[in-house]
Amino acid sequence: MAKLKQSKRAPRVAVLMGSDSDWDAVSETERALRNFGVECDVKVLSAHRTPDRAAAYARAAERRGIRILIAAAGGAAHLAGVVAAHTTLPVIGIPIRTDAMDGLDALLSTVQMPGGIPVATVAVGKAGAVNAAILAVQILALTDAGLRRRLRVHKRALKAKVADANRRLSRTRGRDR
Repeated sequence: MAKLKQSKRAPRVAVLMGSDSDWDAVSETERALRNFGVECDVKVLSAHRTPDRAAAYARAAERRGIRILIAAAGGAAHLAGVVAAHTTLPVIGIPIRTDAMDGLDALLSTVQMPGGIPVATVAVGKAGAVNAAILAVQILALTDAGLRRRLRVHKRALKAKVADANRRLSRTRGRDR
C-alpha cells in the first residue's frame, strides 16, 4: 500500500507497549497506521512497573481525542487489560512473542479477560501488530468515508498480490493455470 502524506492532526489511536523491547513488533503497527494516514501517539507504559501512569493515560485518552487504544505486551501481558479497565474506548491487545513460551503466555493473558472488560486480541507478534492497526482503521472507518475508501484500496491490493503470486508460481512451474 502506498504511504499517504502525513497530517498534523491530533492522534486518534494510542499505541502503547509494556517495554521498549516490544518496539520491533509495535513499529509495524505505527507504520500501518501512518500508511492509512492515521496519526498515533506511541508510549511505553507498564502494567506492572508504572500501573498508575498506565491507568491515568487510559482515563485521559478520550479527552485528548484518542478513539482507540492498542496495547502490546509480552509475558504476563496485562497492559491491555489494565488499560481496558480504565476506559470505555475500544482496546486492541497485541500479544508479543517472548522466549519463555513463544508468546503463548502473552496470548492467553491478553485474550482471557473477565466478562465486562473486553480486549480485542490479535495474533502474536508482527502479524498481530499489523492486524491491530488494520482493525483500528476499520473501527475508525465506521464514521470516516476516506478511511473506508483506503481500506477498499488496501483489500484490492491484497487480492492483486495473491493473483500476482499465482502467476509467478505458474510461470516457474512451467504451466499456465
